[in-house]
Amino acid sequence: MVPSTSWEAELERWSAPFLERLGRAERRHWAPLYLKGLLLPGERKSIEPLAERVCPGDVQQLHHFLSTSPWPTEPLQEVLFEKADRLVGGREAVLLIDDTALVKQGTHSVGVARQYCGELGKRSNCQSLVTLTLARGEVPVPIWMRLFLPESWAEDVERCQKAGIPEEERLHRPKWEIAIRGVDEALAAGVRFGCVSADAEYGKAPQFRRHLEQRELLYAVGILPQQRVYPPDVVMQPPVRKRPGVRPPVHPTPSVESLQAQAMIDALGEEAFTQITWRRGTKGRLKAKFATCRVRMAEGAPIGSGRRAPAEEELWLVCEWRATGEKKYYLCNHPVDAPLMTLVRAIKARWSCEQAHEQMKNDLGLDHLECRGWQALQHHMMLVIMAMAFLQHLRIGGKTEGEKPPGTSPLSLAAADPTRAGRAAPARPAPALSALP
Repeated sequence: MVPSTSWEAELERWSAPFLERLGRAERRHWAPLYLKGLLLPGERKSIEPLAERVCPGDVQQLHHFLSTSPWPTEPLQEVLFEKADRLVGGREAVLLIDDTALVKQGTHSVGVARQYCGELGKRSNCQSLVTLTLARGEVPVPIWMRLFLPESWAEDVERCQKAGIPEEERLHRPKWEIAIRGVDEALAAGVRFGCVSADAEYGKAPQFRRHLEQRELLYAVGILPQQRVYPPDVVMQPPVRKRPGVRPPVHPTPSVESLQAQAMIDALGEEAFTQITWRRGTKGRLKAKFATCRVRMAEGAPIGSGRRAPAEEELWLVCEWRATGEKKYYLCNHPVDAPLMTLVRAIKARWSCEQAHEQMKNDLGLDHLECRGWQALQHHMMLVIMAMAFLQHLRIGGKTEGEKPPGTSPLSLAAADPTRAGRAAPARPAPALSALP
């Protein structure tokens, strides 16, 4: 375990491969100072208060490093992929795809628009970031983050130029497409994981699931209850002339009509649900009722009247019936003999990326950036996820990278602070900065 009194020395050692990729000496000087400022306690992590804690009198130089200096993030991204994989990667790891919103005032910050903010549960003026988190057990390590550019920005050339958005990035891409870009980068870097998990914002898109299947990846993703499915034994029948003199149908016809996902599950009856407990939370065991059936999505070729033929692939349709009465629906492309618990664990792995988002905002200043431009945001996001990865390195006890993390939560105070060894770890993960003096 790394003593809390030596965390700065450990940060210097841990960050050395990143700094080697930065090139110029002044960048190698300012990057660790910015990282240290993110990690140290402090209510605000915007440039001025951060500089006052780590380099008093050098606010302008630190601001230049973040918003003006043209250092690329790609070399640092490569190092982060490697470190995260050594820390938590492997067959048991899950790649979690999600997005998180940064609430903003005004209209000048790059990518800001009135859009859905999960933190507030409603539409708000915010930036939206698509994130990839590599997680194993209760150890989430954010590894990739990109800005979602709304249509209103992509269509406004002058606005994009003013914010410094590179021409190749001035495109409105759906979030699932941005996420696939991150998946491809992670795969190319050799990041290891056994499954991809995402909510319905991503899982509802057939193109997203198709891209994962093309990469031979297992997935557990949310879908909308009204998305249509067929039973797995559906067959397509050739067009048949119903009576003489009537033009025959152009398209083949399915042997049974498709149903909405919720109707398919409702047809199973309440007796199809099994109560599953998947982990212990702050208020006791987390449990819900689950039902499953095999389906084929109604996402094949058009067959007229707005209908679609069944897709080729058989999938698991999973319904979660919560104690509140709410039902959630998911698709998993796991094997036909996959145990229900395997499906549930893959679906429920997503909680840890939400926890990581919260910690990066509350403790590492992810949403404290006051610079408005593209480059500053790219640099800030990269340095924040580096800081989070370093904290996770500390929390698993500073073990040699590549060792399997312990089963207990690495986010507890006891795991990060040797002065608390022997004390009971709190049920709720402690704030990230409690790891540091």
